[in-house]
Amino acid sequence: MTAKTITERLQGAAPGKDIPFAITKIGHIVLGCRDLERSVKFYTQILGFKISDIYEPDMVPGGMVFMRFGEDHHGVGLVGAMPGKAENIELHHLAFEVASLDQLLRVREHLEKQHVTIDFQGRRRAGGQIAVEFADPDGHQLELFWGLDKVGADDVIRPRSEWRPAKSLEEAIDNPVRGQDTRLTDTRLLRR
Repeated sequence: MTAKTITERLQGAAPGKDIPFAITKIGHIVLGCRDLERSVKFYTQILGFKISDIYEPDMVPGGMVFMRFGEDHHGVGLVGAMPGKAENIELHHLAFEVASLDQLLRVREHLEKQHVTIDFQGRRRAGGQIAVEFADPDGHQLELFWGLDKVGADDVIRPRSEWRPAKSLEEAIDNPVRGQDTRLTDTRLLRR
């Protein structure tokens, strides 16, 4: 008998039968940072977040800032008491959706103008989304994406045979996954 792969071992995991509630979305994330002002400037001036509320250091050691990007009071909170750079051991990355593929191409251009190092651009595999990945000033890994697969009531997931990794935005656009419309409104955003 051969050892089962992690996929084979985990594939049958399913929600418990008697859970008396349903989680509807990820509400918010709170990150530690070394320099609260520097991190707030990054999230507001580079990513466009808005400040909702601020806790002074007498309320939370290092101070805390609640920021929003939609109608919820906050989607990201920053606490200014982190002693060193983030090691990304517990938290792998945060991902935020943009409204269109054109916007995602503008993300790349904007980050480059702001001298933010882009770690990856294109499409990885599962989920089908096209993304730009980078780090905030404390080393927290971030992803801005468009085109994540939606899973309907039938629970049908895109099969592995349809995953299409791409190592650039242009490659992802030229080689879309089934059902993904990668036509752009402004083709001048492409790098050919």
